[in-house]
Amino acid sequence: MYKLVIAEKPSVAQSIASVIGADTRKDGYLEGNGWLVSWCVGHLVELMMPEDYEEKYGKWKKEDLPIFPDTWKYTVSSSTKKQFRILKDLMDRSDVDSLVCATDAGREGELIFRLVYEQAGCRKPFNRLWISSMEDQAIRDGFTALKPSAEYDALYQAALCRERADWLVGINATRLFSCLYRQTLNVGRVMTPTLAMVVERDAEIQNFVSEPFYTVSLIADGITAVSEKFRERADAEKLLAVCRPGEIVMITSFQKSDRKENPPKLYDLTTLQRDANRILGFTAQQTLDYAQSLYEKKLITYPRTDSRYLTEDMKEKIPVLLEQIARKSGITEKITVRMESVINSKKVSDHHAIIPTEYMAAADTGSLSAGEKAVLDLITARFLSAPGNPCCYTETKLELKKADVIFTSKSRIVTDTGWKAVEKQILGKDATPEKDEKQEIPADSSLCEGKNLTIQNAEIKEGRTEPKKHFTEDTLLSAMEKAGSGEIPEEAERQGIGTPATRAGIIEKLVQKGFIERTGNKKNKLLLATDKGKSLVSVVPDQIRSASLTADWEQKLLQVEKKDYGSDRFMQEIRGMVTDLVRDNQNPQNQDLFRKKETKAIGKCPVCGSDVVEKRKGWFCSNPDCRFGLWADNRFFASIGKSMTADLAEKLLTGKPVRLKKCRSRKTGNTFDADVTMQAGADGKPSFSLQFEKGKWL
Repeated sequence: MYKLVIAEKPSVAQSIASVIGADTRKDGYLEGNGWLVSWCVGHLVELMMPEDYEEKYGKWKKEDLPIFPDTWKYTVSSSTKKQFRILKDLMDRSDVDSLVCATDAGREGELIFRLVYEQAGCRKPFNRLWISSMEDQAIRDGFTALKPSAEYDALYQAALCRERADWLVGINATRLFSCLYRQTLNVGRVMTPTLAMVVERDAEIQNFVSEPFYTVSLIADGITAVSEKFRERADAEKLLAVCRPGEIVMITSFQKSDRKENPPKLYDLTTLQRDANRILGFTAQQTLDYAQSLYEKKLITYPRTDSRYLTEDMKEKIPVLLEQIARKSGITEKITVRMESVINSKKVSDHHAIIPTEYMAAADTGSLSAGEKAVLDLITARFLSAPGNPCCYTETKLELKKADVIFTSKSRIVTDTGWKAVEKQILGKDATPEKDEKQEIPADSSLCEGKNLTIQNAEIKEGRTEPKKHFTEDTLLSAMEKAGSGEIPEEAERQGIGTPATRAGIIEKLVQKGFIERTGNKKNKLLLATDKGKSLVSVVPDQIRSASLTADWEQKLLQVEKKDYGSDRFMQEIRGMVTDLVRDNQNPQNQDLFRKKETKAIGKCPVCGSDVVEKRKGWFCSNPDCRFGLWADNRFFASIGKSMTADLAEKLLTGKPVRLKKCRSRKTGNTFDADVTMQAGADGKPSFSLQFEKGKWL
């Protein structure tokens, strides 16, 4: 008899198969040693759309809302029917007596397997493989400690709730507001509150009124000190008049203390994505893709984690692993191991923090793409520095008094770099944001309270109050993580909107749907709301755009996982919210908000010569009889890590080659530069060619 193992991806299935001895390749699976190993290729089974329930839902009508399926129906994705048939046939085999669920060890992985299992009508028993690393030993250990499927029934229920809640809110809200405003407006349970945060931040910045302020800066016996801020320049000038060179100023406070900066905690996915955006300029999705690839190559542990600690049972092997990774990284000095900094089982939920693996310590990483290497370096630097000694420094604070005004001077001198030395050795720079560097106060033992200093120079400096900064992916991820935290108990296991595994996809969808855009230079791109995004947020009610409400739902989903909250109760809340939403929004608030703006021609159509103009989903020929168009969601450019932009579309329409730098191969992850040329057929369909320096075309 055979046992059937079902993984999430072919690469994972291959790794598992090689460990358990299933080394004979078949069509869509591997076989051997009493095992069959196959894979799902992501989501094979999906929720049906409304029109699959009733034909009338094929047309979007406000009168048909809300749509609540009596019984949830699923269908096999058209692109994966072959693999589903293979899995079903394997499940139906008379010589298969049981299964092992080996999809990713998380909510989505559980859902992927269970939906295939249910859709195939399988009733054979199955166990759960739950591992945090794709290393051979971790797989072996996992198979010797397979978990009963019943232990993960609640996780499956939470996954169903999340999927069905997103369907109910997305389908009903999208159809409702699209009908009200006569254009497609995608509304989502998590997507729209995230958009609202961006819109509100942009509005706060736009409405901010900058005001001037003034300070007096003086130098006394080589020490620079700055006064408090004045709103009126006249007050600063009055102070400056008594701070002439030669005047005396007295030290009223002198404090010198030794301080420590503890090392940062290990990475969870969100903090890794934030650092990769801030330091490397990667989007959250790019970082997740690189991390997933590193995981499948056995170089790091499971990346979709919200934990920043390791478990107690790892205590003995971590010092050894630290030494191995240090040698691999070229660090010759002894690594400090303060286990209390990284071990805390109580703060680990499904998976521990992201760390390098033993396999990575011996692996040849030379073939990694530049992006994979950069993310691996971040994870390695954090792993080696997190258990290290604190960074020690001496902080000196000096207060001077003149004309009843306090002048302040601060100094921060590092006495022991501690964990920062390791971080800098691997990354070539500090990954953690530094505090503003202050001047060094002279090491003068005579400095003390009551001592007089002589002013050498003084001047007025003008500044202006500044608004908050626009969101970057770093700061938006942080805002999503903390959303609603003021209304959710601090002891809650998970706060914020979305999960570490889903936040990147939410941001990408907002960009793809045209609600936000990335602007600025390549490394430090800002996320700004578009006119369409602002308009949508202005018309949806609080129950849809509220970050705190969505954060509350995320917390309840976690409670469903822990069996502390009923799945039926959660879904009833969602149904009630959707019912209220449809009932209370029957008329558009302001139809003009979404009125199409006058379009500008960006070039001539290569097919008929008419103007090509920008529309909602791309750039299209203005001639209604011509089918030429450049879609914003362009598969060719997405396949090389690029996006179709107005600037690129305009250049392509000139007929000349356009230089693209740092394209990314989807297969290898490697980057390359190339010239792209566009041709258009008589049917209006454009095609693209890449030319490399050696003359090779794709």
